[in-house]
Amino acid sequence: MVKRLLERKLSERFSDSKALIITGPRQSGKTTLVRLFVDQRKEPCLWWTGDDFEVRSMLSNITVARLKSIIGNNHVLVIDEAQRIENIGLCIKMIVDNIPDVKVIATGSSAFELANRINEPLTGRKWEYLLAPFSFKEMADAEGLLHEKSMLHHRLVFGYYPEVVMNPGNERSVLKQLADSYLYKDILVWENIHKPERMERLIQALALQIGNEVSFHELGKVTGLNNETVEKYIDLLEKAFVIFRLRSFSRNLRNELKRSRKIYFFDNGIRNAVVNAFNPIDLRDDKGALWENFMISERMKVNAYNETFVNRYFWRTHAQQEIDYIEEHDSKLQAFEFKWNSRSRVLKHHVFLKAYPQSEIQTIGPENFFAFAGIPE
Repeated sequence: MVKRLLERKLSERFSDSKALIITGPRQSGKTTLVRLFVDQRKEPCLWWTGDDFEVRSMLSNITVARLKSIIGNNHVLVIDEAQRIENIGLCIKMIVDNIPDVKVIATGSSAFELANRINEPLTGRKWEYLLAPFSFKEMADAEGLLHEKSMLHHRLVFGYYPEVVMNPGNERSVLKQLADSYLYKDILVWENIHKPERMERLIQALALQIGNEVSFHELGKVTGLNNETVEKYIDLLEKAFVIFRLRSFSRNLRNELKRSRKIYFFDNGIRNAVVNAFNPIDLRDDKGALWENFMISERMKVNAYNETFVNRYFWRTHAQQEIDYIEEHDSKLQAFEFKWNSRSRVLKHHVFLKAYPQSEIQTIGPENFFAFAGIPE
């Protein structure tokens, strides 16, 4: 059993009056986490799912009196796949404001839909958390640090989706099913996209460019989409937890790139499934890009579970000087270079250090990444 790091935060917030909102990619383990979390508390619990038509109908014009009657003596209300329920934010607001003895826990796999239906009504009434696929730290805690490090080559190719990790030997088929069945489901349904093949071409193009700057214009030429549609689709893919963006850092130098962006995948396995590339890491020419994607996605998990709020960037100049990843926290800059091969030449970054003398730069490779991935030294 892999113990999820988010469970600690849920426990800390369980006794107050606010709702717990858990978002994250499809199949990242949200339902499993909530079920185990609730079962451990042995509190009377009512479980609704937004996939149930009767639940959606029941809540379409709900009143406080009706909610009190339905919830009864239950102390916990779980609303799974909450994004499927119209006006779910108003429903949760009524419970938080009028039935204080009930703790609401809602899950959703699509940030853009859940945000539209929850955020405004629940201002000041919720704690919202991200549950990503398994992290390196979670797996190290479960299987042992040395064992998990020995699996690093495997994780760079197949990633950390729970179903993938739990089905050794079937990683390819599980990932292909995840990619084909779940990747675009919410986007295609809710956004009424009629040409999914262009969305597929776009995400394949993004998969081939991880770690590089992306141009909406160039992506448009590859996919047959205009710039506005490319940007819209990328926004939807990000809100569905398939990809995430880094924007360029620019403060002092005239030749810094100011409006560029790089795009990464939440999970290496999904990225490789998109381009059907599962060959071993030592036989690949994209191992550096996979290492960079893996490390930045792991860092996102570390910061999310520790509630460390940082601004995230990359840095590049028109003279091609660059830094892979920068975090800004409490006005302090920490910069990181990712090198899969420890024999690779490490740049000194004199230009960056001169412009930002209070910053720190560290090179992260397979031999020294534990602290970066949340493992105490």
